[in-house]
Amino acid sequence: MSEMEEKKGVESPQFETRRDAPTADVENQTPSSGFGVAAITRRWKREDLLKRGSLALRGLAMVFSLLAFIVMASNRHGDWKDFDKYEEFRYVLAIAILSTLYTLGQVLRHVHELSTGRQMMQKRTSALIDFFGDQIMSYLLISSASSAVPMTNRMREGADNLFTDSLAASISMQFLAFLALAFSALISGYKLSSQSYI
Repeated sequence: MSEMEEKKGVESPQFETRRDAPTADVENQTPSSGFGVAAITRRWKREDLLKRGSLALRGLAMVFSLLAFIVMASNRHGDWKDFDKYEEFRYVLAIAILSTLYTLGQVLRHVHELSTGRQMMQKRTSALIDFFGDQIMSYLLISSASSAVPMTNRMREGADNLFTDSLAASISMQFLAFLALAFSALISGYKLSSQSYI
């Protein structure tokens, strides 16, 4: 320092320290949002939750479709109380069989992928099959259920018996299968739209 600076009480700029700067708390850091390890682990948890949620919804759809199939196929009580004499109820049975097979295949594929950690097909192809398959099956399920409701209501007005109760149970199971696959289609659409194609 020069004599002049000593007289004025000013320190040399090369040794100047800032006392007003806050010190960083190294032990209690909050993770930044966007990049880094915390963001990656959040993404992995979200993807895992989506995979398990999709599996659970498809499992529910499989159970409801299987119940609709079993109840409708066993609904034979002779005379006019036979489901295969009515076109609407044969349609319900056919779609219940298709839905059961589709959801069974999807459940088996998801269980295999979760247990082994390996994809059976490319990620993009899998996402497209999930999305379009869920959409098509959910539309078929609601179509068949809605086509059988008017006939069932007309039959229940005339006679409320085991045949009409079984019809209503089968249609209800088909509607619940539709709801499960519709929510699964929402998850599939989210996975499809958030996928990077690089």
